[in-house]
Amino acid sequence: MGRRYYCDYCDRSFQDNMHNRKKHLFGVQHHRSKKAWFDHFRDTAAILQDEQAKKPCRKFLQTGNCGFGPSCRFSHMSEEEMEQLRMQIEDERSRREDPQYRGSAAGGVEEWLAKRQKRKPAQSSGGAAAEEEEEEEEEEEEQTASDVVQHLLSIPDLPPSLRPPPPGGWRADLDTEWG
Repeated sequence: MGRRYYCDYCDRSFQDNMHNRKKHLFGVQHHRSKKAWFDHFRDTAAILQDEQAKKPCRKFLQTGNCGFGPSCRFSHMSEEEMEQLRMQIEDERSRREDPQYRGSAAGGVEEWLAKRQKRKPAQSSGGAAAEEEEEEEEEEEEQTASDVVQHLLSIPDLPPSLRPPPPGGWRADLDTEWG
């Protein structure tokens, strides 16, 4: 059967050879799927700015449906949805400026990396003090790791390679795989 190529953006697989891969990667469906994936991560202010620059879609306003869907060059947002985006932008700005919010999930990764850098020299030196510090850091790391995981889980359609392992860990079926 040969090797198969799986595209995370399009959620499909096909026989992996140069012709098929090139045809897929330059295809319209792949480009649309890739754009849709990266649009999940766009800044709210950029989305609002783009939508305000567009004229309203007459077909969408009349029927509630548009044949062009997300690729339509006109806006499908109502005034209420635009207002909700404005409020969301204001909330994000106030959170960024709030000193209490800075220490939560937004700074979780940076804090975790800083603690990890501090821990490396402590582990190499050894000693009882290093063991006590290690236990305290492990407790803090568990709390920070759960914050980071919760932040990652808020992203829709997270690729399998970035999803956290299940509670019981990954199950290895050696009998079926290795015969």
